[in-house]
Amino acid sequence: MKVPNGPTGPNGPYRLLARALTAGVLVSASACSLHGLRPADAPSIVPPTTSATPSLTDAQASAALITQGELGGRWSATQGGATWRDGLLKTRTDAPDCQRLLDGLYAEDLLGEPTGARAVVGLDENGNAAQLRYQVAAYAAPSEVDAKLAWLRTLPSKCAQFTSTDVRGGRLNVTVVPAVLPGVGDAREGLRLTMSGASAADAGDGSGAAPMLTLDFAAVRVGDRAVSLTNGGLGGAAQDSTLQAVQVGTQRLQDVLAGRPPTTAPATPTTTPVDPTTTPADPTTAPTDPLTGRPTEPLTESPADTDNTTADTADTADTADTADTADTAQEG
Repeated sequence: MKVPNGPTGPNGPYRLLARALTAGVLVSASACSLHGLRPADAPSIVPPTTSATPSLTDAQASAALITQGELGGRWSATQGGATWRDGLLKTRTDAPDCQRLLDGLYAEDLLGEPTGARAVVGLDENGNAAQLRYQVAAYAAPSEVDAKLAWLRTLPSKCAQFTSTDVRGGRLNVTVVPAVLPGVGDAREGLRLTMSGASAADAGDGSGAAPMLTLDFAAVRVGDRAVSLTNGGLGGAAQDSTLQAVQVGTQRLQDVLAGRPPTTAPATPTTTPVDPTTTPADPTTAPTDPLTGRPTEPLTESPADTDNTTADTADTADTADTADTADTAQEG
């Protein structure tokens, strides 16, 4: 009887057994990979990790706020929002970017809505009734803040001069110019907006004068945090206060984030310091010997005192001579 294929042929039992074993190994490896095991050459997939630590805490935001003393004695805690905000900032214009600027100034959100902690302080200036609103806040990413700063940088050209209309139909002339800020933080931008009535009748307060608003806006980014402020009013905006708030406020935020004590502006002394070169006053009495009651180290005497001392010495000598003469007479 002829056997078509021997044990070593392609269809032999040993070949079939080898194929069965190979298939079993492959199935086993596949099953293991389904249970979490992977071949050595497979890429490792690591899920992205997110930090549980916020970039700015509520306590840090509050600690980074400026204080009224750091801007000078003419500033005090605010007594509430000024009435010109509704009358002048809540106006309408046909230019989209300029309308966005007015809406952002009115809502105090030109940098967008913060996504983390925030803290705000309001101050009033006693001299010209200006108001300053200062905010420290955290945002989603530095790029988000930079995008807002880049847009603000275009406004002095897009909104250099435009007209807005208030709720009574009065027309207001608006100008926007760039404002120079100290070179602090990672990025910064500043604007100065001036708004005036087209005529004296637009004043609406019986004063007969056209309304005039001057308002500074400044923003500085520090990482994904930012400080921003508005400063101004109908009496003008003190530029030195704007620059001081930006300079001191940015440094304070950086100190807080680094765990350092916040930098504060030196307080103005309330009393005049003593001049160390001033000669101390002469003592009114001289030290005395407790046994004799006489001065131990007499003070420097004036010429008059010297004359008196000389006279006293002469009187004492005369008295002694008189006593000696009397004793001599008694003995004779």
